Amino acid sequence: MLIGLAIRDVVLIEALDLSVGPGFTALTGETGAGKSILLDALGLATGARADAGLVRRGAASAQATALFALPADHAVWAYLDDKGLAYVRDEDLVLRRTLGADGRSRAFVNDQATSVAVLRDLSALLLEVHGQHETVGLLDAATHRPLLDAFGRNASELAAVAQTWSAWRAARAAADDLKARAGRAAAETEEITLRLAELDRLDPREGEEAALAEERGLLGASEKALGDIASARDALDGDNLTHRLAQAQRALERARDRALQAGAGEDARALRLINEAGAAAERALTETIETIAAVDAAAAALDFEPDRLEKAEERLFALRAMARKLGAAVEDLPGLRARFAAELQGVEDIEAAIAAAERSAHAARATYIEAAARLTAARRAAGDRLSLAMSEELGPLKLDKAQFRVTLEPFAEDRMGPAGADKVAFEVSTNLGAPFGPLGQIASGGELARFALALKACLAGRDQSQPLMIFDEVDQGVGGAVADAVGLRLRRLASEAQVLVVTHSPQVAARATAHWRVSKSGEGAGVRTLVEQLSPAQQEEEIARMLAGAAITPEARAAARALIAG
Repeated sequence: MLIGLAIRDVVLIEALDLSVGPGFTALTGETGAGKSILLDALGLATGARADAGLVRRGAASAQATALFALPADHAVWAYLDDKGLAYVRDEDLVLRRTLGADGRSRAFVNDQATSVAVLRDLSALLLEVHGQHETVGLLDAATHRPLLDAFGRNASELAAVAQTWSAWRAARAAADDLKARAGRAAAETEEITLRLAELDRLDPREGEEAALAEERGLLGASEKALGDIASARDALDGDNLTHRLAQAQRALERARDRALQAGAGEDARALRLINEAGAAAERALTETIETIAAVDAAAAALDFEPDRLEKAEERLFALRAMARKLGAAVEDLPGLRARFAAELQGVEDIEAAIAAAERSAHAARATYIEAAARLTAARRAAGDRLSLAMSEELGPLKLDKAQFRVTLEPFAEDRMGPAGADKVAFEVSTNLGAPFGPLGQIASGGELARFALALKACLAGRDQSQPLMIFDEVDQGVGGAVADAVGLRLRRLASEAQVLVVTHSPQVAARATAHWRVSKSGEGAGVRTLVEQLSPAQQEEEIARMLAGAAITPEARAAARALIAG
């Protein structure tokens, strides 16, 4: 609900602060007093087109600020979330716009700089304007479907359609994803097959790189140790050494025998030394034989296949080359092999998965089509009821020769969506026998405003999407009973929503719960527009003026009281 409008330096208004209440507010005043300036200022604050002509002469800029009090579940809050604009749900929404004398403007939401387009989007959520020169909302065919659904109370059918649409879209997306995966897999199958064949031939095993690196180190060390052992064996000179030691031992034995033959006693020093030398030679021979056997045993223990180290290195190099080729680590090769095998198996299985997904998508589509058909039937029935209700409303509004109808055209499948499969349009024929056509092409400005009023009267209590409705001279060209019918319908609308009406009709103004009088004061460059909220007595006097003109008679006052009382 609009609760306040602050205007600074707009046309003839220097400074004006208005508090707006609920219900039906009428704006009256003599022609040229500036009633339209208030609507222009509200339009400025809510993103309407504006030019430098709105800036008061002599002022550097004009400014208009609109304050709205909104419920916690209003669609505006979700819109502000989407735009990243801060707000507090239990505080007022403040829309402000400044317009320079050079025609440039700046827009603000809750004192946060934004674009005029954001103000315009917010105005679509906050108000409707119906007038001689502009009808916002009703001329847009995109609004006709939600209006029809509100009239027909089609919420349950809409919910079913939205739910089945989501299920169909999800099923379709799943099938399309599988197809895309199949397409990518098919393109990659040849390469994957080649890579898998290479990995199969290589047959990498878990932990093989570490084991090969360890074996390579051991084999390298063993090879060097064998070289050292071979050097030791060569130094021992093998059989030559043992042969010479044996010869030495036999020679010492002969020397011993000859010493004894020469008469040397056992205790002779020479014989004792020969015996010691022979024993030493025997020990040396025994230890040499043992040393050679130990060296040979060590060599045998370190012995390995001649090409074992080469094979280990070749295997390690092959694993690392494959890892580089696939852009992976050696330890990942067994996993890659399993993945490639699974992918190839998946290519074989995916066709069956696609067929199952297509069946699910087809079933989801059929469910959606059934739900959409039920919604279409509900809309056709609602369209018939709305056309009948409109025919009853149009007569009292001096549109008795006009006809109203609702048309439904099926969408092509690619245009179906969560709101159903129908294009909804409101069409009118303003004279008997005349063809039906879109509202904006058939109806005049005054007729459009009265069509809007009739439609809103039919929707009273059902359409909660537009809390503020503005009617600018909806009573243009009508009077008497027709004007009274307009006033009654505006009063009825005001019981459900906020209504702001610019009017020249006393019958309309008499139905208002709040009455503002717009007037001018001053002369020449000092002319200013003033707005005054009238008391009940002042309202009676203003309506009497509207009835009688400049000279207000007792009869006019009595007629005004009768209109207000009626």
